[in-house]
Amino acid sequence: MESLTDKQLRRSFVNCSRGEAAGLSLPRNFADLPWPDLEFLGWRDPKAPLRGYLVVPRDDGYVGVALRAAESRMSSRTAAMCLLCQTEQSGDAISLFTARRTGAAGRNGNTVGTYICADLACAARVRTEIPAWLRTLDPEEVVRERTAELRERVDGFLAAVERD
Repeated sequence: MESLTDKQLRRSFVNCSRGEAAGLSLPRNFADLPWPDLEFLGWRDPKAPLRGYLVVPRDDGYVGVALRAAESRMSSRTAAMCLLCQTEQSGDAISLFTARRTGAAGRNGNTVGTYICADLACAARVRTEIPAWLRTLDPEEVVRERTAELRERVDGFLAAVERD
């Protein structure tokens, strides 16, 4: 992913108003992000704890979606899996996120949801949290495959958000 300016990032959002995009809080370390190591940028809004954001590069630019986390959380004693990076974690580290759909569907209140890492750090996890059964394989190939699969699942989620 190439680095973005504040303005580019805010203009990328497709499921919220320009005013909402203008008011969102950027990631705390926005100026120092490891852009080349990101398949997408995901972060939680420090001023609004239930808000989260994903910004994904595409051939024709960037697409950003605003997310809302569920108010309730799973138990830490429950095992759960992020459906984007497919990393198993304790239940309290996974959250149900919903995104308002674009167009008429979104204006009618329709949303799409999925279980995602609560901190939205999936791009880092696919590189660092390799399942035990994959550790015997070539680490570079494993990371390449996991990042490609992550990108496919994120694109699928975005397609569901943008489906009118």
